[in-house]
Amino acid sequence: MRQSLVAANWKMNGSIQSNQLLLDALKQGISKIPNTEVAVCPPFVYLQQIKEVLQGTAITWGAQNLSHEAPGAFTGEIAANMLLDFNCKYVIVGHSERRNLYGESDELVAKKFAGAQSVGLIPILCVGELLEERETGKTEPVVQRQLDAVIHLQGITALEQAVIAYEPVWAIGTGKTATPEQAQEVHAFIRQHLAKEDAKIAAKVQILYGGSVKGSNASELFAMPDIDGGLIGGASLKADEFLTICQATR
Repeated sequence: MRQSLVAANWKMNGSIQSNQLLLDALKQGISKIPNTEVAVCPPFVYLQQIKEVLQGTAITWGAQNLSHEAPGAFTGEIAANMLLDFNCKYVIVGHSERRNLYGESDELVAKKFAGAQSVGLIPILCVGELLEERETGKTEPVVQRQLDAVIHLQGITALEQAVIAYEPVWAIGTGKTATPEQAQEVHAFIRQHLAKEDAKIAAKVQILYGGSVKGSNASELFAMPDIDGGLIGGASLKADEFLTICQATR
C-alpha cells in the first residue's frame, strides 16, 4: 500500500511574516491528517525559517530546484549538498516552469535528478504535456520521453527513492483541471511504462497529480487508483485550502 503524499510548491511566493502564519496553521491542522505525508517546498531563502519552525513536527520539507553541478564557480546556483544543511528531504526537479520558462531539457532534468540522489535527497520528478501536445495526441510520448531521460541515465532502480508528479502544463495555474479520469489515464500509463522495466518498482512508486488542485476537486482526484497525492501550487498558500486538500487523501 502506497502512502499518500501532498507537497506544497510555494513557487516564488512568501515572506517571513506570511510564512510564519501559514506554517503555524499547518502545524495546528496536521494532526487531523493521519497516514498522509505533508511536505512544504519554499523558495531557497526561507529554508532556514522552515527548518526552525517545522523541525520536530510531522511536516517534512524540500527545495524547488537545485544545480546538477558540484559546488564551484556557478554564481546564483544552489548545490545539492547545500540543501542538506537545512534538513531537506525532497527537491522538485523538472517542473514545467523550469522546462518552459528557463529552457531546462530532459537531459538537464535527469542530471539534476541524479545530483539530488547523489546526496540522499528524494527528487520529485515532474512530467507533463503542453496543451498543443495533448490536443495532437502526444501526451504519452512526451511523458515517456521525460521519464526515459532519467531511466536511461540512472536506471529504473533510481525510482525506488523518488517521487513522480504528473502535471499537465495546460492545467497549472490556469484554473483548468484534468478530469479525474484524464489524470488517472496518464498516471496508469506512467505506472505501466515503468512496469516494463520493473513491475515491483512501478507498483511502489508514488505518483502525484498537480494542476489546479483545489479543496473542491481533490477528493475525486485522489480517489483514483494510481493517484497517490498531489503537488500543490497556488492552493498551498492558503492554510485552510491546503489542509482540505491534504484531508482529501483519506
